Amino acid sequence: MIEIVKPGLSTTVQDLGRPGYYHLGIPLSGAMDREALIAANLLVGNDEGAAGLEAVFLGPEIRFTTDTTVAVTGAEMPPRLDGVEQPGWTAFPVRAGQVLSFGFLKAGARAYIALSGGIDVPVVLGSRATYALGALGGHEGRALKAGDRLAVAPGRPAEEGRSLPAALRRKAAPVLRMLPGLYDHRVTEGATERFLNDTWKVAPEADRIGYRFRGGHPLDFVPREPPFGAGSDPSNIVDSCYPYGSIQVPGGTEPIVLHRDAVSGGGYFMIGTVIAADMDLIGQLQPHQPVHFARTDMAGALAARAENAGRLARIRDALA
Repeated sequence: MIEIVKPGLSTTVQDLGRPGYYHLGIPLSGAMDREALIAANLLVGNDEGAAGLEAVFLGPEIRFTTDTTVAVTGAEMPPRLDGVEQPGWTAFPVRAGQVLSFGFLKAGARAYIALSGGIDVPVVLGSRATYALGALGGHEGRALKAGDRLAVAPGRPAEEGRSLPAALRRKAAPVLRMLPGLYDHRVTEGATERFLNDTWKVAPEADRIGYRFRGGHPLDFVPREPPFGAGSDPSNIVDSCYPYGSIQVPGGTEPIVLHRDAVSGGGYFMIGTVIAADMDLIGQLQPHQPVHFARTDMAGALAARAENAGRLARIRDALA
């Protein structure tokens, strides 16, 4: 059992999500940085999809009532045990009565806290992940509050001191690769090129539903007669499905990349879709961090996916 003394800015229970319900409007949810959660779980001897905690920008303070093994991965947010700093990406023992807290954020945006055995909250639609907008999963369908108590499932013996090599710790990148969108014909060719050449910065409103960006040029739209049901704004379309990673640009000014808790459809056009291999990177972007979008094709997207799969295989081998 663990007790939340301080919840941090936004700390939720997350696993690898609940696929299969997006067509019903229920998103995947789960860890924004899936690779970091997988690494944390492997470090403490859990299955890859065990539930852990995702802490955003400011870490929680947690009191333990039982002995366990903990690992913290993802953002560089130094863990402290009874005030003594512990190494990140490394399994360390925690004894009953000790308190885990965190130092100031140094890099990245989201830290993942895995406990041997995993957080034991009810399974909802095949997952323990929190979808706060729908009050679904996690602990009472919401971010954690002071005083919350969470059960921890029995865990396998974990090798304390086991660490993931630095070369396998992926960090946020300033370039997000994208495939052309189904509606990129709605803007002029010159507008698309400016979009790709512009430097965009993460907006403070970026969250689990979508990451908003600012700072580039407004898009120029191809003139049209608005179709029935689309609305008068040139960025509107007749409602359509949104893939994960879709880049919608309401009003043609501020692109939003839809992420783990995204809505499944709506009436904004999509200039492109961030490839699956780069979605984890978005989850570690801080507000005001500059990024560029780069065009790729299906061959490039598949090559990036294969590269990610190869790195994940090396992580598994390193922590076997």
